[in-house]
Amino acid sequence: MALVPGFQGVSLAQDTAPAAAPLKAAPGRPAQPVPIPLAPEVKGNRPKSDPTVLPPAATELEPGLRPLASPPSLALPTRPAQVKIQQLRPLGLREVETLAETNNPSLKAVASRVDQARSTLRAQISAWYPSINLSTGAFPALTNNYRFSYDADATGPFATPESRTKGQTLGANMNIGINWDLINPQRVPQISAARDQFEQAQNQYLIALRDLRLQAAQNYFNLQLADEGVRIGQESVRASLVSLKDARARFQAGVSTKLEVLQAETQLARDQQLLTNSLAEQSVARRALASLLDLPQDVTPTAKEPARVVGTWMPSLQESIVAAYAFREELDQVILQISIANSNANAAIGAVQPFLSIVNNFGWDRSNGRNGVPVDLPINMGSYTYGVDNSIGLNLSWNLFDGGRAAARYRQQKQAAEEQRFNFAERRDQIRLEVETSFYLLLQNNRDITTTSRSVISSREALRLARLRFQAGVTTQREVVDSQRDLTQAEVSYARAVTDYNRRLAELRRRTGLDQVAFCQPPTLPSSKPATDLTTQIPIEPQPLLPACQSEVRTPDGRGPLSP
Repeated sequence: MALVPGFQGVSLAQDTAPAAAPLKAAPGRPAQPVPIPLAPEVKGNRPKSDPTVLPPAATELEPGLRPLASPPSLALPTRPAQVKIQQLRPLGLREVETLAETNNPSLKAVASRVDQARSTLRAQISAWYPSINLSTGAFPALTNNYRFSYDADATGPFATPESRTKGQTLGANMNIGINWDLINPQRVPQISAARDQFEQAQNQYLIALRDLRLQAAQNYFNLQLADEGVRIGQESVRASLVSLKDARARFQAGVSTKLEVLQAETQLARDQQLLTNSLAEQSVARRALASLLDLPQDVTPTAKEPARVVGTWMPSLQESIVAAYAFREELDQVILQISIANSNANAAIGAVQPFLSIVNNFGWDRSNGRNGVPVDLPINMGSYTYGVDNSIGLNLSWNLFDGGRAAARYRQQKQAAEEQRFNFAERRDQIRLEVETSFYLLLQNNRDITTTSRSVISSREALRLARLRFQAGVTTQREVVDSQRDLTQAEVSYARAVTDYNRRLAELRRRTGLDQVAFCQPPTLPSSKPATDLTTQIPIEPQPLLPACQSEVRTPDGRGPLSP
């Protein structure tokens, strides 16, 4: 990672833009504060989502990235060979953002919730239209019946004390009902609430897209930091091997003690531990990025770009805060929640208001056969009955008394709207704190880059001089070990400062909605490879991984573990 000497730190007590002019008051009068408008005056009572304030998400991959398309959502590996890593794919920051926007399942789930909210809104709008119902009781139906009656009080010459009849009919009937609400006090507020919920879903998608881009950038910066840790660990191990080689040579020559050899071995073990930790962090960072991008199960991403400063934040602190208030959809979400609570309140009170609807029922029936035919006579199925009827009218429904339930629900929703107003104030203050925190930390990281870069340069020179002094016999191995440890710590601090700076820059872009970043010019590299010191280019031999039981430290007599 190349050092960036052109960045100069600024004081944390001020921002990069000139401060606003102070308020001037007339002689003898106190300065009047600038009035702050209310949010509904600026954004409206029901703000609509504006996708144009954010670059749209990628919907398809470039030809070179298509092999990295996400696997099916319900795919589940069942064999170890299916999850074995077969490919290490180098990726840049832009490619990572494209893959995240296209593959990430969380963003797809949020987009699905937008479609669900749209369908819910369409279902509520249907209340403006009439409903038509078709029902059939028998279509067709064959009915057989047998009747037996006996009248014990029958008198007269023509009286029949008992009678038996039968019947058989084959018929069908149909009914068509039309219901159209002319007056429905709950219809408009319910549609308004569904519309606001749809706008909330769209805003939530924009919020999720911003968060995903921030998370993708941060995971990529974490991977770059892990790569730098591996590089620093490797350089430290090589330097320790050189120091150990020199210490052993001097000990064999009789010009140094065993203590210096032990100090060099201790430093080598410390640097090997640093390299081991860095390799583990690198593996975890790669898989974390692969999980975010939802890559195929046999692909692991690597960082194609080295860790370096991305750019400079151009807006001032005040401009960043105002932009955050204007672009952050979280504030619109709270305003929409206030509107939803008011709509729910109107829908609740509408339950005790009159409902008026127009109703039309059309009926048709036909049957063949006849009932009540004596049992000794045949049934003529050729005879039939046919009927059509239609009725139209108005239905009025009015719940005159419900025990105060509607009024209580109305008050509850109004109180919920008041709660959301307090939540708006809390969210507004939180947004400002987030922007200010990222801004001040960005200034801190800017200064850290300058100081740690000087520390790296000084530590490198100090290590070079310490080795020369040790080889000349005018110093001890302790000075070399200390100088080497200082260099390792300085390089780690520099890498962390660059990564933290890039993180804060990504946070400001997410938290303000601005993209005003002056990107750094790439360094000009020579066409020829710089000469390397062959004495420091020592190969690092792989160390076998022993079981933990065989690696624990034991007492000098070997009888048990070494207690602290």
